[in-house]
Amino acid sequence: MADENNFDLPDLGGEAEQQVPATQAPKAESMLEEEEKNAADLAPVFDVPVNISAVLGKAHIDVNSLLKLNAGSVVELDRKIGEAIDIYVNNRLVARGEVVVVEDRLGVTMTEIIKDGDSA
Repeated sequence: MADENNFDLPDLGGEAEQQVPATQAPKAESMLEEEEKNAADLAPVFDVPVNISAVLGKAHIDVNSLLKLNAGSVVELDRKIGEAIDIYVNNRLVARGEVVVVEDRLGVTMTEIIKDGDSA
């Protein structure tokens, strides 16, 4: 079964050439123009600072336990090793990712984009 973008034409010994419907070419051009227009529309916000947080996990402890923490103490987080971390932009969940090492620094690779701030 052929989809709307692929056409099965009989072989006429090279005399016929496959034609793309005229409606597809203008769509592609208008999409490119629209993308360029959208990028230009965003130019005023390129310099707006945002706060990005990569959350490895969370823990709930009482104040008494917090005061007993010192160098070398271990705090158990609610995540397992290898589980994705949450990436927040201005306190809004936008993605999940993995911790990576880049030269001698830690970084984050986004593996999933979260739409509408859903946490599921």
